[in-house]
Amino acid sequence: MIRPGNPMSGVPAHGQPRPEEEEAPRQPSAAERARTLIEGNSSVILRIPGLHPEPAEPLVPLRRSIGPAGDLFLLFPRDSPAVRAVRHAADDEAEAVLEITDVAPVAVRHRIRGKAWVAGWLTAVPGGAFEAGAELLRLETGEISLDDLWGTDTVEPDEFAEAAADPLTEFETELLQHLAASHEAEVGLLCGLVGSPIAACSPRDAVAAVPVALDRFGLRVRFTGEQGVFDARFEFPQPVADLEGARRAMRALFAAAREA
Repeated sequence: MIRPGNPMSGVPAHGQPRPEEEEAPRQPSAAERARTLIEGNSSVILRIPGLHPEPAEPLVPLRRSIGPAGDLFLLFPRDSPAVRAVRHAADDEAEAVLEITDVAPVAVRHRIRGKAWVAGWLTAVPGGAFEAGAELLRLETGEISLDDLWGTDTVEPDEFAEAAADPLTEFETELLQHLAASHEAEVGLLCGLVGSPIAACSPRDAVAAVPVALDRFGLRVRFTGEQGVFDARFEFPQPVADLEGARRAMRALFAAAREA
């Protein structure tokens, strides 16, 4: 099923087209989307309110992972302001927020696809200095908020702990870049499947058609044409579980577009 996004007149604060709300498509849950952002290729910055002196550079962990209880484990250089802040904090914990920014891996207008914020309490992990010159910190998850292509949501810590990242997370960058570089014409043909009067277009009208996001439920394409800039979501017949399933589903989409 094809579901167009809103035209750019309805763009939210961070500049992304959003899907219509009347008939919501199948989609990952907010908790799954948050896990996908954190476990994927998104960039992350740790912010510690009231940190003095203010760091000269953003606090970017060397590595990050998610524990079984949903807490985040962040590896920082031992001389990082984040490590010092924990050492000098009352009760050895500091309030902190991890800000995650998801950027489309293809060249496209409004490239930031979403943001997430994980607020909680930062503590040192006893015995966590398993890498020379580095210290492992734990961010106990308190509040999680999300603002992405699907909308704005909040996620409870227990929901976050139980969720899993989308199975296509590790393949999304490769697939989107391949589609954009090698299948531009076929992606453009998908425009002919869009049936909404607010987002109607044809390959002749489209200035650009860029695959901007992919998950197990479908492919999102950003079109630029006479109607402005809008997203259209092309749902797969069934959710896919792996790379080969995604390839089969996209071949089926392209076949349908050629026949339209």
